[in-house]
Amino acid sequence: MCGIAGWIDWEINLVQQRQVIEAMTATLTHRGPDNQGMWLSPRAALGHRRLIVVDPEGGGQPMVRQHNGHTYTIVYNGELYNTDEIRQELKYLGYTFQSRSDTEVLLISFIAWGPACLQRLNGIFAFAIWDDMAQSLFMARDRLGIKPLFYAQMDHGLLFGSEIKAILAHPDIKPEVDAEGLAEVLVIGPARTPGHGIFRHVKELRPGYYMIYGRSGMDIHQYWALDSHPHGDDINTTADTIRWLVKDAVERQLVSDVPVCTLLSGGLDSSALTAFAAAAFRRQGRDPLHTYSVDYVDNHRYFRRSAFQPNSDADWIPIISEFLGTQHHRVLIDTPELVDALKAAVHARDIPGMADVDSSLYLFCCEIKKGATVALSGECADEVFGGYPWFYREDALNANTFPWSIKTKERCAILSPDVLKRIKPEEYLAYRYEEALKEVPRLSGEDAKGARMREMFYLNLTRWMPVLLDRKDRMSMATGLEVRVPFCDHRIVEYVWNIPWDIKYYNQREKGILRHALTGLLPEDILWRKKSPYPKTHHPAYLESVRRWVLDILSDPSSPLLPLINIDTVRSIAQSNMDIFDLPWFGQLMTGPQLLAYLAQIDTWLRDYHVTIV
Repeated sequence: MCGIAGWIDWEINLVQQRQVIEAMTATLTHRGPDNQGMWLSPRAALGHRRLIVVDPEGGGQPMVRQHNGHTYTIVYNGELYNTDEIRQELKYLGYTFQSRSDTEVLLISFIAWGPACLQRLNGIFAFAIWDDMAQSLFMARDRLGIKPLFYAQMDHGLLFGSEIKAILAHPDIKPEVDAEGLAEVLVIGPARTPGHGIFRHVKELRPGYYMIYGRSGMDIHQYWALDSHPHGDDINTTADTIRWLVKDAVERQLVSDVPVCTLLSGGLDSSALTAFAAAAFRRQGRDPLHTYSVDYVDNHRYFRRSAFQPNSDADWIPIISEFLGTQHHRVLIDTPELVDALKAAVHARDIPGMADVDSSLYLFCCEIKKGATVALSGECADEVFGGYPWFYREDALNANTFPWSIKTKERCAILSPDVLKRIKPEEYLAYRYEEALKEVPRLSGEDAKGARMREMFYLNLTRWMPVLLDRKDRMSMATGLEVRVPFCDHRIVEYVWNIPWDIKYYNQREKGILRHALTGLLPEDILWRKKSPYPKTHHPAYLESVRRWVLDILSDPSSPLLPLINIDTVRSIAQSNMDIFDLPWFGQLMTGPQLLAYLAQIDTWLRDYHVTIV
């Protein structure tokens, strides 16, 4: 994994702008702590930070190759999981290679096939290729948006980067946020509308899209989208196909020249990935697979069951680790460091995020990085297979809004009258929800129930899953750790998308068809364990810490947060027992303490990024 940055300009000689591209690239050092590179020409400047995973000697970037008089230069963040197959195909066509890196395979794929190369790729990627003769930039992002890519168009040029901070490092881009950006943070947040960069002028290249930018302007094209069609396989064939796809995805994603581990919670998804990975390690005669889990000091004393978090992971992890023969590491996080890391999490995301759900992952990844450079995670199985409570809770299915964000009125109550008037929260949320529904690829003849479930899956795959992918990428890459997500293999997503709900909900259980597919792989109690999400802290000391933090902010007349909120309402909430947010105001985990932490993160963001509201 890596960090990429670039600047295209039709008027300024970029050979003389090394200092600027160096500054942009330096903001991404955490993504690529192992090496750096830069390539300058009059019209294009490209920067790269490298995290070495494959081919330490031959995979340096920016990478330059020449063909038919053209000079092509690539900067790339990602991994290709079918590198060998593509390389063999290109060799058959007469192309030669100077390394065994996937970077070179990707670059030559583009030279051979142009934008059509994207259809051949199995992997996670965000990359840019400059054709010096054509004076043209090609940029693309993987199908599901696992790797990030932001850009900003200027009067006579274009900036891009793996993270927003790289673009903000350019002197012509100011950290300004307009009414729409404010609505994203205060209404949609910590989610984000696809394509939105929060800061004015900053945009995101959406998943499954590519861009061509040249002197004549910018063209953006969608190269991948979900396709709805009838599912013809019976339940057993469906289960067999899913099992093979998951196994193949895991085994492909174990390829690395550096240590690989898995994140193991004792739940279905992480246990399945770990089972396939551990089996592959044994076949290859490798040392036992290392696994990692996270928990909080004294959390067992304060854990409270809920519909969204029915049980704790702690009792299950040793069972599955022993069953699979892994070498397990338990990471414990204490409250003071969890609170302190809330600021680091903002800087990792460049915007306010999922409070301690982010900061705990950041601290978790810091510990994992001490023993591994690559980790496999069970992220996204719930979006793909239907694991969340809102897939089968009638109140969520009928909420007529994003099911992870149903407490709109309560959120509006904490905003100032001026902000309410300016951003019109309920209207903005309704607009974004309807916008998402209009994109759903419908299936002709589908009954009302099937159509609604298709909508729900689309919302989860395109609006909720990016929240978790952003979180996973930023928190892990902030520590120089690459996290891979096999359940996001596009072949799995495409196949499962068209499986009818009654098969997905096999045995009337969330992810029932996945459980059926994994029969015999895992112990029965793990296989049919009720879903529990990523663990959060229940320690009262956490609530007290963020409560004091917010009350201090409210007492600080210089706080940039104060004009945005209803101070009396927020103070009342901070001093209360938080009953109003016993149920999540966002996602599954963000209740009262996380609301206060989110407000504190907004304050940190406004201050540290010197945000101007315009």
